[in-house]
Amino acid sequence: MQNTGTVYSSTERTPTVLPEMAELLPPLLGEQLAALEADILKNGCYSPIIVNEDMVIVDGHNRQKLCEQHDIPYNMAVFSFADLLEAKQWALDTQKGRRNLDKWELGKIALKLKPDLEAKARENMAAGGGDQKSEDAKSGSVNSPNPISAPVDTRKEMARAVGLGEQTMGRIAQIDEYAPAAVKEALDNRELSINQGYNLTKQLQEVPEEEREQAAAEAVEMEKAKKELRKQNAEIDQHKKIAGLFCKAFEKAVLLTPTEENVRIWVDCTRMRTEEIEDSVKEARELSETFSTIADILTLLLPDQEATP
Repeated sequence: MQNTGTVYSSTERTPTVLPEMAELLPPLLGEQLAALEADILKNGCYSPIIVNEDMVIVDGHNRQKLCEQHDIPYNMAVFSFADLLEAKQWALDTQKGRRNLDKWELGKIALKLKPDLEAKARENMAAGGGDQKSEDAKSGSVNSPNPISAPVDTRKEMARAVGLGEQTMGRIAQIDEYAPAAVKEALDNRELSINQGYNLTKQLQEVPEEEREQAAAEAVEMEKAKKELRKQNAEIDQHKKIAGLFCKAFEKAVLLTPTEENVRIWVDCTRMRTEEIEDSVKEARELSETFSTIADILTLLLPDQEATP
């Protein structure tokens, strides 16, 4: 990839929107698109649309579309890419830093790159011997003029392209191929994890095909209910921890008898240095404010009592 330094205005040239480039990344959410539109209407399109040397848009599809809708001029910076696969990889790497893409979304992007990666692998094999390698293997020849290339692991290449582990990529591929629509929809909505989606997909393979969609919908609802229950339990545990901290704080505090003699004993036995005494003074005053605030809040929780005559 290289910036050619060439810049065109939309009044000079018209870019090409290639569906496989425009649909590579998931669409912007409604709020994100509305914020982008408001920014362009207020400030114009100050960042150039990135195109390749054939004027195909590589990055900036949403901005270009909004500019066209509102008749706002924009600039296009021409970048040189070795091929469309490199352009897609660059667009993905650029957008990953701007968007909060989860593993499922990254995996779906990787699956879109699969045909390009397979085509690239075939080109590499042809350049490295390809069919000749097979003939040499059959004849036992070790004098082939072409180097023998190791077969390309497509799953590994897909995982590498989007920054996922190979196992995760393999599970996403299985889900994409075999999972019922309800499972995929739940993953799209971030209601299931990759592991949950994969396990459900495996389990549902044993269900008769005509019953699979209904079973999938029920299984997804069950997983969502379990997730909500885990969330509630986590909140309960958190509440218990908070209550425990307050109880311990009061239990320890009431054991203190803050006389001058006891404070001196504390200082002497712990061999406090001057700076440590100063820090303890500060902490004691902060604790005093904390307990004072607690007292004020507890007072608000007391039931109202009518004044007696």
